[in-house]
Amino acid sequence: MTGAEPADKVRRRMDALWRIEGARIVAVLARVTGDVGLAEDLAQEAVADALTQWPESGIPRNPGAWLTTVAKRKAIDGWRRAARLDERYRDIARGLQDEDAVAWEPLDDDVLRLVFAACHPVLSREAQVALTLRIVGSLTTEEIARLFLVPVATVQQRIVRAKKTLAAARVPFEVPEPNEWGERLGAVLGVVYLMFTEGYAATSGDRWIRPDLANEALRIGRILAGLVPREPEAHALVALMEFQASRFAARTRPDGTPVLLADQDRSRWDRAQIRRGEAALVRADALGRGRRSYALQAAIAQCHAVAASVDDTDWPAIVLLYEALGRIAPSPVVELNRAVAMSMATGPATALAMVDRLGSDGALRGSHLLPSVRGELLARLGRREEARAEFSVAAALARNDRERAVLEGKAAEV
Repeated sequence: MTGAEPADKVRRRMDALWRIEGARIVAVLARVTGDVGLAEDLAQEAVADALTQWPESGIPRNPGAWLTTVAKRKAIDGWRRAARLDERYRDIARGLQDEDAVAWEPLDDDVLRLVFAACHPVLSREAQVALTLRIVGSLTTEEIARLFLVPVATVQQRIVRAKKTLAAARVPFEVPEPNEWGERLGAVLGVVYLMFTEGYAATSGDRWIRPDLANEALRIGRILAGLVPREPEAHALVALMEFQASRFAARTRPDGTPVLLADQDRSRWDRAQIRRGEAALVRADALGRGRRSYALQAAIAQCHAVAASVDDTDWPAIVLLYEALGRIAPSPVVELNRAVAMSMATGPATALAMVDRLGSDGALRGSHLLPSVRGELLARLGRREEARAEFSVAAALARNDRERAVLEGKAAEV
């Protein structure tokens, strides 16, 4: 122990400790108890004890071990009070009572199991995101509520319901079987990227970007890549997020107004982050399994990141990358982005024909994306009245206030 400490200092130390060690502590407890929800509750009870005791007794030399040991003891006490100490629980309790707290060494495998549990397919996507931020990202419910602009009570309900669902479904605290690995890892990566994209371009609200949310997703992505170093798509997702996040400083004006790619001051892009993205993509490629969805998207983002200007961008390469992406992960949004790249590589006429085919398919009906792109192409072709109409339609469909204002501005400008 370090001796008495001011309560505010203990709180700051706990916040930092929990952000770094929280996922590992919960993971160890989940392995011991076999219940992710119970593990998280026990960890929080131990944190509450620490905030009460440490200001008087001092912060222990190994605070993570202290929290884990206290939480394990609470588990034992709970089993005893519930009069459910069958032979399995007796064996666990005897083993825990014999452990030396200083020898606490949480395993990365436990954290990986925790990630898979938080993103289990029995949970809704909203619950997966909330639980991942809570028990893997070690965020408080208040922090998660601020990130998603929802009431704290809503986040609390999602997390409580997620824990109950995992318990009711008897979801095992383990890494998936080999035949399930690819699909389940893909779901985990999808949850992380969903968080990032909502921060990179918010779908609603009065802020166009939310770097705090995107940076949390990037942090969790880096943790995940460290847990599965032989999985190229984990590294590729980190690369993609690094490249995209490198532009944050240039994507808005001081008043929050969006700055589109062509108008951004590229000297404000974070070059160190771009280098980290390049290194992560190299790690993905070095595993020698070819580029999949996230790696192709990262390669597209890299083309933008290394170009001195829009005109200097290697648009033909981006067109080819989108063609490959469209074959691996076909979607109307990929085709729309390919059309944008094609317009820069060969001109707007060919791209407009591609966009019109997408419009006739109806796949993007109700989205502001297609009319906004169509408006840009029509404006470049000199068809001003049609462009103005498309921008007006796009503005009416946009749910983000900042994006709507940009589209309305384009309609007026044309």
